[in-house]
Amino acid sequence: MAITKKSLIFLGRNIRDQKCRFFFVSYFRYGTIVPFKLSDIGEGIRDVTIKEWYVKPGDQVSQFDNICEVQSDKASVTITSRYDGLIKALHYKVNDIALIGNSLLDIELNDDNGKVQDRTTITENLQQQQQQQITNTENKQNFESDEEKHIVKYGLEKTLATPAVRRIAMEKNINLKDVVSTGKGGRVLKEDILSHLEKIPVNPMGKKVEEKSTVETVVPIKGYNKHMWKMMTQSLSIPHFVYSDECNVNRLIDYRNEVKDSLKDQSISLSFMPFFIKAASRALEKVPQLNSWLDEENQVLHVQKSHNIGIAMDTSEGLIVPNIKDVQNLNIIEIAKELNRLQKLGKKSSISLNDLSNTTFTLSNIGVVGGTYTKPMIVPPQIVIGAFGKIQKLPRFDDKQNIVATNIISISWAADHRVVDGVTMAKYSNFWKYYIENPVFLLLNV
Repeated sequence: MAITKKSLIFLGRNIRDQKCRFFFVSYFRYGTIVPFKLSDIGEGIRDVTIKEWYVKPGDQVSQFDNICEVQSDKASVTITSRYDGLIKALHYKVNDIALIGNSLLDIELNDDNGKVQDRTTITENLQQQQQQQITNTENKQNFESDEEKHIVKYGLEKTLATPAVRRIAMEKNINLKDVVSTGKGGRVLKEDILSHLEKIPVNPMGKKVEEKSTVETVVPIKGYNKHMWKMMTQSLSIPHFVYSDECNVNRLIDYRNEVKDSLKDQSISLSFMPFFIKAASRALEKVPQLNSWLDEENQVLHVQKSHNIGIAMDTSEGLIVPNIKDVQNLNIIEIAKELNRLQKLGKKSSISLNDLSNTTFTLSNIGVVGGTYTKPMIVPPQIVIGAFGKIQKLPRFDDKQNIVATNIISISWAADHRVVDGVTMAKYSNFWKYYIENPVFLLLNV
């Protein structure tokens, strides 16, 4: 049925009889360029990251065609077209952050798209706007009713404040006469309400007498943290297999204590980490397939000859993972020097791209912050990561079944279960443990 002048007059009369204002409605025509806005995707999401574009300027699209994929903090969502038309411009690049309600792109509508809009949009928009008018009226009446009760309770007729401020006062159960006003003519401002809430005392039970306002601090994700965001997003697609064990480090402590002071005189700081790194490399010589990059697309492993061991490092800019290259060719002292260099650069957040590139195997030491066990996350395309806990003195049985104080460290390995089975991971862990518990073989390179 076509939209005629007579039918429009009928619609107008029908809406007028329901005591609703008449709205002038515009509709799309051929050649009209309109913004394609990012709609609310639910879950309270305010912004998303553009992960992939499926279109480019000049592409012709139809309704329900895929436009782009976006990533929120909870899920990936594919955005589809609401129109038939020609893509004129994209407003974001991949990895840019887009806010809900902002325009993702501009699209020039097709002629057919315009005709569909001509026939359907007028009636739908009139009905929607009619309902919105009714809802707004009901909301206004409800607010005025609540406000009247609040005025009776607190005497708000004697206090100058905007409706928005009065609404906050009602929600927080605050008497506006108790608020110190700083606005012109004694008007209470929103800032005055927040300041008042900050001053609300705590009762003897440790609970606020009235709810304290929450002030939000916006911290942009950038730098090292943005890189971690990308890597961990990829890591979520990996089926992690975790293998944990503990290791006796009594002998290792003795060996380190014998040489650390003399090395300190040479400006070399010797921690336990160089031993852990070298043991990881020696174990990789026994199980070389774990020093690999996974090519998911072709489903193949690229086994790397160089042991470029990455070290998870906490910096003022966030977590970063530089690596020590060709560990298989370095001794403990050389590893310690290289680790010292990276640590100094990390403190200044000035680690080079070369130090971050081509990592083949990663280690993390959560023990420095007091942790014991953890489930480390694999950094793709690598297939294994290890994490050490703090050294603890715990009771253990010796060879004669006597209980003795023993220095124990825990180790947790996470492996990509698509290409690494439990037996392989256990064998590797046992080799690493052997070198740590018998450091003389590690130092002699045998």
